[in-house]
Amino acid sequence: MLINCVAYENGTRLSSLQVEEISDFLARPECFVWVSLRDATPDELQLMKEEFALHELAVEDAHHGHQRPKIEEYGDSLFAVLHLLELTAGGELNVGEVAVFVGRNYVLSVRNRSRQDFRAVRERCEREPHLLRHGAGFVFYALMDAIVDRYFPIIDRLESELEDIEAQIFSKGAALANIKRLYELKGKIMRIKHAVAPLLEETGKLAGTRGPVVCANSREYFRDVLDHLTRINGSLDIIRDTIGTAIQANLSMVAIEEGEVNKKLAAWAGIFAVVTALAGIWGMNFRNMPELDWEYGYPVALLLLVAAGSYLRYRFKRAGWL
Repeated sequence: MLINCVAYENGTRLSSLQVEEISDFLARPECFVWVSLRDATPDELQLMKEEFALHELAVEDAHHGHQRPKIEEYGDSLFAVLHLLELTAGGELNVGEVAVFVGRNYVLSVRNRSRQDFRAVRERCEREPHLLRHGAGFVFYALMDAIVDRYFPIIDRLESELEDIEAQIFSKGAALANIKRLYELKGKIMRIKHAVAPLLEETGKLAGTRGPVVCANSREYFRDVLDHLTRINGSLDIIRDTIGTAIQANLSMVAIEEGEVNKKLAAWAGIFAVVTALAGIWGMNFRNMPELDWEYGYPVALLLLVAAGSYLRYRFKRAGWL
């Protein structure tokens, strides 16, 4: 679906275009075209390939989707794949994708499997014509910056979730549930890590002096994106390490709780073992057992059994086994 197709000249918006007009505006020296697609069909991508003279391998990647984040050079143009992350109300992490084609005088973004849009990015660029004069390189920076900045609120929510789990680590009976939540959280962190880590080196190239020509006028802005990516990557590493520590702590709590149960079982087994041993002695019925004929033998035996069991229970309770 075509979302926007707009021509700009010297940082100023000229007009919205029909797809067939794109090649005409590309021929103008101070003009560049910015096109946005969502869930593009193969026919739409083929049409854009013809209008912008896109590399067929880049178009193939944009069509198939499910690519790892990357930034590739094709001659004097760039092809980038960035992941769009969003947390649902239920806490699920959805991963969309945007493919961006960047040339000397054009930017084409193809968004897939995501409800996020870039209207705010376009509005921001149009409010800053002195920066928009930098052309397609600045627009590419603005798109990257918006996508990366949207990672921060997600990480904040996951950090809050981790803090909530940590607060319950020492709650009795919550260890197994905590471990399950921690592994789910670890999975989300790894998916964000997969979106961020591949971009670190590639963004560093864009910010370097030997970066692509199309980004030459915007290198200082890409350094800002690189700084954000570095901060996010560091936060992810800290969260991942904390999750590992929390999992170990919860496993220790499980072992401690199992040890408490085993101690209680052992204590009761010891009590019943003594009582059973005494009862077994008097259950042998040998002829020469004078207490069997004693008038008070039965109540004394019961009293002895109760006393032995009570004494052992007292000692185990005092020792913390019961």
